[in-house]
Amino acid sequence: MFVFVTILCVFVAYIVSIKFVYCRYRQLWPHMRDKISTPLHTGGNKQFCPTQERSNVHLRNSEEKVRMRSTGIRALLVTAHPDDECMFFAPTVLNLVESKVDVHLLCLSTGRELPDDPTVQWSTALISSLILKHIKNYTISLVLTFDGRGVSGHANHTVIYKALSHLASSGRLPLGCQVFSLHTISLLRKYLSVFELPVSWLLPSDLCCIIGWEEYKRAKKAMLCHHSQLLWFRRLYILFSRYMFINTFQAVAVETKNVKMY
Repeated sequence: MFVFVTILCVFVAYIVSIKFVYCRYRQLWPHMRDKISTPLHTGGNKQFCPTQERSNVHLRNSEEKVRMRSTGIRALLVTAHPDDECMFFAPTVLNLVESKVDVHLLCLSTGRELPDDPTVQWSTALISSLILKHIKNYTISLVLTFDGRGVSGHANHTVIYKALSHLASSGRLPLGCQVFSLHTISLLRKYLSVFELPVSWLLPSDLCCIIGWEEYKRAKKAMLCHHSQLLWFRRLYILFSRYMFINTFQAVAVETKNVKMY
């Protein structure tokens, strides 16, 4: 009986911690959003809000005033396949849209040149040129994509990171353009659903996006629109994946060479 009560108390405490983290995040999100609207420069002071510094953040403006203020951020989400924005980036998209950020989506798989096939090696040079073209055409200030492991290890995911890393390290990105890559986590954490939230909150990251139950239902509804992609294991993914509730990102170092956009 004692063991049962102990387990029950631990479980309740963990549920309370999830609720606390979500409420704390909703309080700090406007400040974190404002931080990423400030351009980053390699070697300078980082202007984003790392998770390890969240406890020291003091909101100078009321949450309502910050929420009503226009961000001026133009974000580009670069994905490989038509369902990626729902499966992996839903918390980020929903948070940015709610904050009145101008969000653009670049989905790269199309026709025979860039097929949805992990056995086909996409051209890094072609991907780089396509991404850079969209960044310049739409005056993008924030780019979001996969990291080097691509969440699932899919070759189409990882090549996007390689292409963006090349653009960032070679100084070809416009001045002030920031790049963030989505953390790939262990398989166990990946399928803990919302229960993984406190772990991600405590671990260091440069950008964190979390959604609640209502936003999750919107993300699920969006995923169900991709009828051709809804294999049985993707239905399980919707139920158990942590990426349906939380995204954490690492900033990619960007070399600046004062590239102008025309």
